Amino acid sequence: MSAAAPAAADLEVRAVVKRFADHTAVDSLTFSVTRGSFFSILGPSGCGKTTLLRMIAGFIQPDDGDIVIGGRSMAGVGPNRRPVNMVFQQLALFPMMSVGENVAFGLARRGVPRAERLRRAEAMLERVGLGGAGGKRVDEMSGGQRQRVAIARSLVLEPTLLLLDEPLGALDLKLREHMKIELKQLQAAFGTTFVYITHDQSEALVLSDHVAVMNRGRFEQLGTPQELYYAPATAFVAGFVGANNRIPGRVTAAEGAIAEVVTAGGWTVRARMSAPLAAGAAAEAFVRPEVASLGRSPGELPPGQPAHVGLVESLLFDGANSAVLLRERATRFEFRIALPQTGRYADLKVGEPVHFSFDPERAVCYAAPAA
Repeated sequence: MSAAAPAAADLEVRAVVKRFADHTAVDSLTFSVTRGSFFSILGPSGCGKTTLLRMIAGFIQPDDGDIVIGGRSMAGVGPNRRPVNMVFQQLALFPMMSVGENVAFGLARRGVPRAERLRRAEAMLERVGLGGAGGKRVDEMSGGQRQRVAIARSLVLEPTLLLLDEPLGALDLKLREHMKIELKQLQAAFGTTFVYITHDQSEALVLSDHVAVMNRGRFEQLGTPQELYYAPATAFVAGFVGANNRIPGRVTAAEGAIAEVVTAGGWTVRARMSAPLAAGAAAEAFVRPEVASLGRSPGELPPGQPAHVGLVESLLFDGANSAVLLRERATRFEFRIALPQTGRYADLKVGEPVHFSFDPERAVCYAAPAA
């Protein structure tokens, strides 16, 4: 039986470089995006993600490398001739036009007859849940509705790629959470390849089939949201994706895959090494708040795990995301633990002594980044 053919790529970025004077914004990037998938580029401000997106769109040209969309090189192809549309954070809808005219705008530029473009615009509005809204003014629509109008305006042109540049950044928190679900459902319904950039790791994890974590013009890791969260490849990814307790120190001993790391203040923790580390090496251990256990006595902790003592510094109530912030008693090192949703520790008091532990196999240790 023959192996399944690899999925076709709608986007291939091949050794692309972009420099601005002596600054390399995008540094020899190579990756591909599978047809019909939701791909996110996640990174802090200044990491090069917007520059990369603008090169894919054709607004700026790479200094080296090639960008291939739908199997065709985009070298020398202007932005207006690429099978790409873009949704910006500010949406750029035309207030003097109706909703339907906004959606039909690109079709008008292509010379589609008025009756046909308005019919297609109304059909697209129906698909994004705005059926019958074509005659409304843009300023009569809510923030979430305007977002869907902008997406409809792009999708009606049937692009190979839809590029989204932090499109939820201007929305309030509740609407942003709602639009994350809507965006994911829209992409699945249309099957169009989405390339999405954001600095918000929650957006990237919730929305995406694959996520690339970008730092200083390069990808630190490219994988599924689960791979990034549970198996971060570098200390940067561990610190950037999801909440994590970062514990810097030096390796004092290693047994099998487990390193003993001692902080500058003398607190000793044990964590699984991502790669072999020698005694004396500078290291960073990372422990997610949800893998740590809490108890008012050592007997409440899971057996076999190294136990620590802390003092409650503050209680961070956020419903299902509630946590307690501790200080390790001897060194005053800060450590965050997710609270169980049972409400068992709802009566904790600031200053109260508690015991905590975590399985070293569920903590991870990396060589400290070079200064």
